[in-house]
Amino acid sequence: MKLLIKNGRILDPSSQFDAESDLLVENGKITKISAKIKEKADTVIDARGCYVMPGFIDLHVHLRDPGFEEKETVVTGAKAAARGGFTTILAMPNTKPVVDNADVVRYVHQKAKNLASVHVLQIGAVTKGQKGKEVSEIHKMVEAGIPAISEDGNSVMDTDVYYRAMQIAREEKIPVFAHCEDKKLVRGGVINEGKKSRELHLPGILNEVEDVITARDIVLARAADVHLHLCHCSTSGSVQMVKQAKENGLKVTAEATPHHFILSDEDIPGDDANYKMNPPLRSVKDVEAIKEGLKNGIIDVIATDHAPHTAVEKGRNMKRAPFGIVGLETAAALTHTELVLKGYLTPMQMAEKLSYRPANIIGSKKGTLKKGSVADIVIFDPNAKYRISVKDFVGKAKNTPFDNRSVTGKVVATIVAGEVVYREEK
Repeated sequence: MKLLIKNGRILDPSSQFDAESDLLVENGKITKISAKIKEKADTVIDARGCYVMPGFIDLHVHLRDPGFEEKETVVTGAKAAARGGFTTILAMPNTKPVVDNADVVRYVHQKAKNLASVHVLQIGAVTKGQKGKEVSEIHKMVEAGIPAISEDGNSVMDTDVYYRAMQIAREEKIPVFAHCEDKKLVRGGVINEGKKSRELHLPGILNEVEDVITARDIVLARAADVHLHLCHCSTSGSVQMVKQAKENGLKVTAEATPHHFILSDEDIPGDDANYKMNPPLRSVKDVEAIKEGLKNGIIDVIATDHAPHTAVEKGRNMKRAPFGIVGLETAAALTHTELVLKGYLTPMQMAEKLSYRPANIIGSKKGTLKKGSVADIVIFDPNAKYRISVKDFVGKAKNTPFDNRSVTGKVVATIVAGEVVYREEK
């Protein structure tokens, strides 16, 4: 099977190639990039006026499968990913049962292989049951194909247990994805500690809840000589610590989410749980620090922390509703609108932070459009103007603060291993 993409602006961050060209795919691989390709193909896509980028890779997704399928599944999450331009997604292990052994890893991978429209990689839990007491079966999970370990949703508060898990991760040459939250310091908080929390009479969450564990994890990672990846950074303090760690030559990378580089706690309109996420929306100063961190390369990756919940759960008040919002179907448009069009990132850097850098962090050969690579591709129209609407979402959940927000930039096609898995309906 041949697929020909014509007249697009090819943006390949792996080679810094940036030119209007045609791209030919044969049997799932990229075989040619040239100004004019005249070969016949089974499928031809005219990408005139669009960016052609490596398929996006999301390092931070909650698929809720197994155990919470009323919120999302491997299948519905993959559909949402395809619509958002993501060709590979990494699933966090806080499911039921927790992904702390090889059998559950194989369950997710097999289900994804049989039913999902995109590549799904299951992350393994750091500790058994995510209880923080005993290191999980990391060696066996690596054999089953996990790309990383994480306790996302929790921090491992037992330093010795965490350090031993880091040592195993180093042996297995996989990164540790860190959710940085001092559980004892949270004190029942639901939004950022500040003027808004006082105005709404809601318990606040200090920046130090994140910063204390960020500092600890960097120190532990240095001792273990392991690659530490910091999830959903939200504070100016985290940005500064990542900067210092990089300057000191440590193997530390970091991600930020669209909600943390766009919204502050000042944007919370009231007791609306669609604005409740963990870490919370921070101050305007923190938002600016995250954007500058992305601009300056301190923060390597844009991830979604896609966290679906049912309408009933999110219909509760802030104190009772669960943390989290969805992001797979909105991340690319929000990134382009808020970072590219406002001069924080170039289109090439957008591709880099959504594809090439995430691939590097997990040791993947994806995130490239080089000849011979797997044809995971996204076609993105940078001029499309519209309003985000949850009515258009194909994932199960609709919990987002971005409903009805005006954006510029839209995924018009997503291609996985040479197969078109999403195409915008005209």
